[in-house]
Amino acid sequence: MSSSSAIPALTLISLLLLLSALSQAHDTVCIVGAGIGGASVAHFLREYSPSTLNLTIRMFERNGVVGGRMATVNVSGEFFEAGASILHPKNFYAVNYTRLLNLTVNSPSDDSEGFGIWDGEKFIFKTLSVKSKLPFVDRIVSLANSLLLFVRYGYSLIRMNRFVDTTVNSFLKYYESLKTRPVFESVDEMLEWAGLHNLTARTLSEELADAGLCPLLIQELVTVITRINYGQNVSMSGLGGAVSLAGSGGGLWSIKGGNWQMASGLINRSDVALHLHEEIESISSIGDYYELNSTMGNSYTCDVAVVATPLDELNVEFTPSVSIPKRELQHTHATLVRGLLNPVYFGVNSVSELPELVATLEDPDLPFTSISVLKQHAGNDITYKIFSRQPMAEALLDSIFSARTETIRINWAAYPHYTAPEVFAPFILDGQHLYYVNAFENAASTMETSAVAAENVARLILSRYFSGVPLSLDYSSSGSSGGGVHVDL
Repeated sequence: MSSSSAIPALTLISLLLLLSALSQAHDTVCIVGAGIGGASVAHFLREYSPSTLNLTIRMFERNGVVGGRMATVNVSGEFFEAGASILHPKNFYAVNYTRLLNLTVNSPSDDSEGFGIWDGEKFIFKTLSVKSKLPFVDRIVSLANSLLLFVRYGYSLIRMNRFVDTTVNSFLKYYESLKTRPVFESVDEMLEWAGLHNLTARTLSEELADAGLCPLLIQELVTVITRINYGQNVSMSGLGGAVSLAGSGGGLWSIKGGNWQMASGLINRSDVALHLHEEIESISSIGDYYELNSTMGNSYTCDVAVVATPLDELNVEFTPSVSIPKRELQHTHATLVRGLLNPVYFGVNSVSELPELVATLEDPDLPFTSISVLKQHAGNDITYKIFSRQPMAEALLDSIFSARTETIRINWAAYPHYTAPEVFAPFILDGQHLYYVNAFENAASTMETSAVAAENVARLILSRYFSGVPLSLDYSSSGSSGGGVHVDL
């Protein structure tokens, strides 16, 4: 009698132990890359997951710091943005991150700062630049510059702004309510839903010509903007070009101390096991899980794997192999110089005649894309940032500058080289649970588009792998319960 009664007791104990083990089981998501894309995936996984879901998030970063292409550089003891540096007032995820993390915003860009278009010999166009602490003076200068632009380019400026506004308004669909916004399994589907796909099929110059812009505006101002923001000309695809133009308007902002703090803050608050200085060299699908092996000789088991860094110049071995379209990255060389420009090189008599931003036209003989003033320390002591497609040689810098006290060079694999029609890698690389955030970059590459793509990937993971788990619609950082993202900077 005692032995027979012990059997049900043992069975009950075993069942309770099994249920306890299941309740404590942790599903593991591994994220490769600690830039804004990877940090956003971790953030949205936490935001959208119910509290009952035991989720472990591991993140691997080959460098010693987080932030990816958001980075600052130290020039003579002061820090300046060296990578992704500007945010649009309607970048709502970035705005929300800033509020959520209690970050401080730098003042929006000053419209009264001067810029000029240099053709290699002379300035073919320059705006006014007046240093004043009086707001009404800055306003007058801004209005005068608007008039100068209108005299040169006419009503094409209005048509350009209309084209940009239409694109931005279409992009705003990605902030709609979770209850009405689908989860997208492909970039094509995501772009079609927002009405943006056609812009990736044609060049920017074709789109702007159809929008009624005059050739002079396209050849000069638009070309200057796309060269500065993407290192490319108006032959780039239309959506990337439109995003570039949006990044030249008013109200642009950044985060005091560096935009990389968005990634750092999101990672810190998302309970992530962060592995710095650990590069993943292989990802293998083994039945119901993935095995990630690093250059440090470590091996990790994950239920879900997310690649949140461009694969184009990485040597990651996938088993079984994955197929993505071949994509060339556009390298931008950022050279930061503390010193003083040589006015003779630019065909002017004094440094005071040089605008704060020197932009250039599309000409293979011009050695740089732009030179901008980051900070004026004293009359003859200024920190500049130069963008170029090729490294700036010492002899060239010696001719451009009359004095240099410090020079720092950074080679960024900054963004895709855009070519219409664009072909997109899949969000789901293997049909299972291996995801690729940077598939969206062939549409446009910004901090905000990375966050938008990451949000969609997080929802993909929760809807596909955790299909039985209800999605939490209480997204706290949007300030609404299941509604869209509506905020003011």
